[in-house]
Amino acid sequence: MNGGRELHGKIAPSGNKNSILPMLCASLFASEPVTIHNVPDITDARKIVAFLESLGARIEGTCHSGTVRIDARNLAAHFDPASLPSGMRSSVLLLPGLLFRFGHVMLAEAKGCFLGSREIDPHIALFVAGGATLNGSELSLPSTGFQAVDLWPDYASVTLTENFLMMAAAAKGTSVLRNSASEPHVQDLCRMLAAMGCEIQGTGTNVLTVEGRNPLHGAEVTVSDDHHEIFTFLALGAICGGAVATGNAVQHHFPLIDRCFLKMGVTIEHSAGESSVAAKQALEVERPFTANMMQKIEGAPWPYFPVDLLPPMMALATRCSGEILFWNKVYEGAFFWLPEMAKFGALSFLADPHRAIVFGKRPLHAAAVEAPYIIRAAISLMMIALSVPGRSVIHNADPIRRAHPQFIEKLRSLGADISWSEAEA
Repeated sequence: MNGGRELHGKIAPSGNKNSILPMLCASLFASEPVTIHNVPDITDARKIVAFLESLGARIEGTCHSGTVRIDARNLAAHFDPASLPSGMRSSVLLLPGLLFRFGHVMLAEAKGCFLGSREIDPHIALFVAGGATLNGSELSLPSTGFQAVDLWPDYASVTLTENFLMMAAAAKGTSVLRNSASEPHVQDLCRMLAAMGCEIQGTGTNVLTVEGRNPLHGAEVTVSDDHHEIFTFLALGAICGGAVATGNAVQHHFPLIDRCFLKMGVTIEHSAGESSVAAKQALEVERPFTANMMQKIEGAPWPYFPVDLLPPMMALATRCSGEILFWNKVYEGAFFWLPEMAKFGALSFLADPHRAIVFGKRPLHAAAVEAPYIIRAAISLMMIALSVPGRSVIHNADPIRRAHPQFIEKLRSLGADISWSEAEA
């Protein structure tokens, strides 16, 4: 990319990446076809769709078209455990559906972004509580199906909550999960399962109560706009000094995000169905009233500021006057890419695996960097590169494709000089 250009224009956001994956997996529980609209055309979604088709599901439409219809009524009698999609954490979301339809599944370590340890033990405990048995690495479910559970896990895990929702939706009786995750993508899955016939109370809270129904019927649902992508383009507009607008049908999720932007001297404006950032923002870290305190942004499970959005905020901080502390309260490996940011001339200090300080307004220059296998870190390096004059190269940038469809094309439409090289394409 050749950076230093202002970005101007408007983009239409994609559907939420983190919503579509559990929603596709939930189609395994339906006794009728399920139609999903606003499907983002991302690698992980295509992998899940291809896997469902390999099981014998009838698929109409494509992720590229934005609408997918899944008819999973007549699946094959068996499936190959080795065919599970690889290279993504969301493979664990297929487990409840495979147990429900086939009665057994072989466990393997799920992989995704390199953010630190991600254990599968809580999921095993969930399925065992729901009636499954574990023998070695094989989980088996009796023909009577899932049973209702009442659980209080150690922490609010998104994927555990989503697996609980799918399992509880097909179980007999009432299930309760305390300390549940409440992220927008979890809320999307709640709405889908409710449309399929189960009763869910507590959507958007940390206690979920599910009255199961078996069989669940079909449904026609829509993936919500991706608040991560909306945020990212607003941050891109701010760091590059231009005026950028994006459609936004999920503005009710933005009050805290807006407040964190203000800490960086950036004002986000909302109107009917649209959010925007004006050109030439102040880009100055807001000083706390308490004189001996450093400004900070803390990332933790929703409704905290999303940890996935900390890296783009860190990129924005490199262009702001002042210093600011970033605290990732979830992942212990989320900041180990900061040496790559330093190659642009950025100054930061890693206090411990969870906390880092960025000192802004240092002279930055173009650079060639190596992106870690962390989606938002790759995007953050790209943000810095687009904001400074000169030719920059980001190697191993493929994780960006896992996050947002047509991301580079959307950037070009705003005026960015950016392209995939042949080696990365």
